[in-house]
Amino acid sequence: MRGQDHPGLNGFPRAAYGALLGGLLVFACGAIYAQTAPQIVPRLTGASSPMGDVPAPPLARPVTDDRRLMRNYPEQPPIIPHSIENYQLTLKTNRCLDCHRRQFTEGSGAPMISVTHFMDRNGQVLADVTPRRYFCTECHVQQTDVQPLVSNTFKDMLLVEPKRNERRR
Repeated sequence: MRGQDHPGLNGFPRAAYGALLGGLLVFACGAIYAQTAPQIVPRLTGASSPMGDVPAPPLARPVTDDRRLMRNYPEQPPIIPHSIENYQLTLKTNRCLDCHRRQFTEGSGAPMISVTHFMDRNGQVLADVTPRRYFCTECHVQQTDVQPLVSNTFKDMLLVEPKRNERRR
């Protein structure tokens, strides 16, 4: 019979047509559901429409008590406990280093930059801050006096009383 030796139409296997058709069906159903699905997560900020204009909110008031707070988890970068308004962080200037560089900490009373900030990606210790750790505000944020956007019930594991396991009888 003519065409019997061919695996499919124009050399394309029939199973591939079925897979392609099934994929298109799943894609179309997903697109329809995405447009009609209820909003599960409420918007926290911004305009209700994606391209709407919203005035920028005022900057939050910084906490300026210079008190170092406990970290919430072991590898959390310390927060900045003072105002950094008008601090210049450019390729040529980093005002944070005026107080936190090792040679200036005695006069300023500021904590010294962590030794990890002097290591390059290969673990080699450099004489000055490594370029990948130069822009402090990439990791460190200023403490501000604001309410959280989302309610939070986080408790530090060391501050929570451990539950005692009772023996089962």
